[in-house]
Amino acid sequence: MSRAQQAHGDVWLDDGQQESWRAVVGLLTVLPAALDSDLRRTAGLTLFEYTVLASLSEAPRRTLQMSALAARASASLPRLSHVATRLEKRGWITREVCASDARATNAMLTTSGWEKVAAAAPHHARAVRDLVVDALSPSQFQQFGIVAERIRRRIEGRTN
Repeated sequence: MSRAQQAHGDVWLDDGQQESWRAVVGLLTVLPAALDSDLRRTAGLTLFEYTVLASLSEAPRRTLQMSALAARASASLPRLSHVATRLEKRGWITREVCASDARATNAMLTTSGWEKVAAAAPHHARAVRDLVVDALSPSQFQQFGIVAERIRRRIEGRTN
């Protein structure tokens, strides 16, 4: 153990933890890139654009306040606003002032946007199945989801 490790106690990862952490970082790098590349090639959408459209497609009346949509898409409002402008120009969403809160803006999926996401969804689901689901046993995949949710909640708990 180096002097730095002795001085900082349990801050450092042991060899097994370091190996696992590197695997996590590698997955966080390659998986979004692979899904993004696949969606660009097959649907002409980025992964983030698809996430926005899919989130709206699952919402009541296919409408969400921009702040709620940002939360669902794990994005900042400025990033979402930039992408929403692109999606509006393509005719896939519209935005308007929220009737119940004039300070808020709603994003609404158009019929064209619904058709776009509906056409992209089966291929995206196949890619997710191929890259992630089928790489694990059913119990491993369930545990993977539990672990991912636990980490997400811990992170959100620190930022809220």
